[in-house]
Order: sequence, then structure tokens, then C-alpha cells
Amino acid sequence: MTISDHFEPRPLLILVAGGKGAIGTTLVAAAAALRKGVAGVADHLNTNRLFSEVIPLETVHVGGWDVRTESLRDCAKFHRVLPGSIREAFADVLDVTPMIAPPAADETMKTSVERIAGDIDQLRGRHPDALPVFVNLLPACAGADADTCRDLGRIFDNVSFGQFPDLAYGLAAVHSGVPVVNFTPNVIEVSPLLNQAAERRVPLCGRDGKTGQTYFKLVLASALKARHLYVDGWYSMNILGNEDGRNLMDPDRARRKLANKTNLLDQALGYPVGERYGTDTHRVHIDYYPPRGDAKEAWDVIDMLGLFDLPMSIRVNLQGRDSILAAPMVLDLARWMAILQMLGRSGPIPELGFYFKKPIGENAPVTYPDQLAALSRLESECVGQLE
Repeated sequence: MTISDHFEPRPLLILVAGGKGAIGTTLVAAAAALRKGVAGVADHLNTNRLFSEVIPLETVHVGGWDVRTESLRDCAKFHRVLPGSIREAFADVLDVTPMIAPPAADETMKTSVERIAGDIDQLRGRHPDALPVFVNLLPACAGADADTCRDLGRIFDNVSFGQFPDLAYGLAAVHSGVPVVNFTPNVIEVSPLLNQAAERRVPLCGRDGKTGQTYFKLVLASALKARHLYVDGWYSMNILGNEDGRNLMDPDRARRKLANKTNLLDQALGYPVGERYGTDTHRVHIDYYPPRGDAKEAWDVIDMLGLFDLPMSIRVNLQGRDSILAAPMVLDLARWMAILQMLGRSGPIPELGFYFKKPIGENAPVTYPDQLAALSRLESECVGQLE
């Protein structure tokens, strides 16, 4: 007897915090395209041919929260990710405003968690047969210090919703038994949330989606390591003009994202870049440049040493679309988490490190080959139980 003998095909309900942002509106359009069988979406999913008997791709729905009061269609137009032809094709979805208003910023954390849990119940009521998964797409924030988040009592007493909304959503999702995908650099995987996830048998994954420059950085670093080419320095520059770019001009908000981008390289290579100079020579800069909108550009200059320590270099110029890269990953991760919960997994899922800059969980794979191998093993395990 396998799990597919016990479960009829069920739809997927993705609950998004930050649902009217650039990624969120793109995700809504992608889910609508899947429901209508429109080409150009399914083929870009890693999970395209996985789990179709349990979670058909044409049954994905999206709901959630955002501070914006405009319609989804107006938000999509503002973000300049989707061209007018695509917005018009899915006007029946983008013309409605399905996102529930978030709790007020001055509410206590406990009140906010209770309110969000109520919202989750309401959203689930609209899709009673669906498998729900929560996805955090909120902007980078400073968050709260680790000591304050040591236990639930301290969180409720000392942290406000306005200070750390991500944590309120995460706690409410886990309390409601809903799997959590943390696509942001914000650290919501604190002890109280992890303890509740274990108690309620809820899986979670994160942190900080690895969409563009950092993905290719890990691929190149793994390739250079395999050839025993020594990375002497790595200079990275990003320019982007979306809301994420503007938000990251605040040093406190950018701190964790920059740390995730820089730490990943040393971990993948196995040595600190710049060690022979006695100073870090891996530099990462992010600059807000409004004309680009969501069309992010990333430059990398890689200095390396070969035979006889003779210097060589590589130049990389990535012209990517941030939300176009991110939305398929969110769809993949939501499908993974729904299946993993059905199969009895709970707590952090390190095998999904392929998708993140800072994978959580014990012994999370670091290098690109290790991450691919871990994802392949996870796929084999899941498929084996579903067949």
C-alpha cells in the first residue's frame, strides 16, 4: 500500500505574505497559466513531472496578505515584470483583490499571530480540499536579536508585529499545521518556531531564495574547486530597480542578505577568499537603480590562480529578471513541502538547500554537486513512496 492509494489528487493552496509584490503577482499569473494549460510555465519547474497524480499542476491557487490596497492587476502593472499581453491574458485573476489585509503594525505579536491564524482558517475554507503551504515573500528586515527570540514568552512580550512581521506569519502557519517556505533572508527559524514545528509535524525550508547571481556563483565556485583553481578574489555588483532594491538600501535590512551572499562562497570553496592577504577579497555590492525595475543586472569579476600561481580571471554579466527567476522556485518549493508533509517529514528540510543561499537544517549541503545530489535523493525517496 502506497500513499497514492490513500490520497485522491488534491489542489495546492499557496499562502503568501507579500502577495502583491513583484514575485507574488508573477506567482499568481503563473498559477493561473497552469490552471488554463497555457504553455511557458510548467516546463520551467523542476517539479514539472513530479507528484502530478497527487498535486496536479492545473490545481494551484494563491492567496495571502499584503499592505497594498490596490488590485493585483494594478500592482502587477506597477512592478513592470509582466508585459501587458500577459496581464490581459489573466485579467480575470489579476482584476480581483484576493489578498487579506494584514494585522495593524501596532498590534502585539500574540494578537497578530492569532489574527493571522484566523486568516489562514478563512483562506483554507475557500479551498477546503487543498493542501496549504505558507511562503514568506516579505521584504528584508532587521528582525529581532536572538536572545529576544529564545522562547515564545519573550517573543510575545518583547517583539511587536511591526518589528518582525515574518515571525508572526511563520508562527501562525506552524500553529495551523501549515508547512513554511522562508524565501527571504529574514531569520524566522528561531527555537520556539522550530519546537512547534516538531510538535505539530510541520516541515519548513529556507532561507533566502538563490535566484540569480548567487546561483551561478555557486555553480562557478564548485567548478573552479573541482579543477583546483584557487579563487584569489571575487567582486560582485548588483543593480536593480524594484522594491527589493530600494528596501536593501537600508544597511540594517541588507545586512543578512549580503552575509548570505558572501558566506556561501567560503563554504563552497572550503577556504576564506583573500586568506593570503589577511583580508576578505570577496566583495558584494547592491545598488538601487530605478530605471531597471525588476530587470536586475549582476557583474562578477573572478580572480583566480592556476599553475605556478599565475593569475587568470573570468568576467560574468547576468541580465536577469528577478521575479521571473523566483516565481518557478516558489511553485517548486510549495509542491515539495506539501508532498513532504504528506509523507510525514517535519522540521527543517536540508535536502532543499539547492534553492537557498542559506539552507537550514542539519548537515545542509553546501556545494552545487552536493545540493544536486541531495535533491536527487529526496526525489527518489518521495517518488518511491508515491508509486
